[in-house]
Amino acid sequence: MVADNLHYHDTTVTTEHKVTKYGHRPCVIWLTGLSGSGKSTVANVLERKLFDLSVKTHLLDGDNVRMGLNRDLGFLPHERKEGIRRVGEVANLFAQSGTVVITAFISPYAEDRQAARDACSQDFLEVFVDTPLEECEARDPKGLYQKARQGLINDFTGVSAPYECPDSDAPDTLRIDTTLMTASECAEVIIERMIKMNIIGAQ
Repeated sequence: MVADNLHYHDTTVTTEHKVTKYGHRPCVIWLTGLSGSGKSTVANVLERKLFDLSVKTHLLDGDNVRMGLNRDLGFLPHERKEGIRRVGEVANLFAQSGTVVITAFISPYAEDRQAARDACSQDFLEVFVDTPLEECEARDPKGLYQKARQGLINDFTGVSAPYECPDSDAPDTLRIDTTLMTASECAEVIIERMIKMNIIGAQ
């Protein structure tokens, strides 16, 4: 097998060197939740706030990744699994570069989110954007729920496919509710947790 002939190549510039250079630790902030929950909105606001604090960031958004890295995948469970596996590996590569990586993916299956966590060699924070289905469907910013209810979209999370909620009591999981807080307030809560995790310094 090809894998038998592969050997990990250590680099001269280590992640710790990058921590010293950039002044913060790298990590993966994994936003998960239903379509329309506000993941992408919170992710964008969070990145802007961190960027303004001179934190080296990169945002991986579900739709954007599906236009490139995952354009060959659909929405069946095994395709979702492979999509999240790819994103988890890419997020880890960015984190190894010293970057705070923010991801915004529905990622409905707990097993797949755990695989992304396991693939990460740096700090990992799972952020559950816990917006009720009724609210997500009322927002329906892309008109997807309407199409799913009409049977035009199969395997749609929350309608014809399951969403497995994270354990919000886990130490590396944070729950936010966009019906109770603005996107800016949600981002501030995430930043507060990052400070507690010693990823960035107190502001």
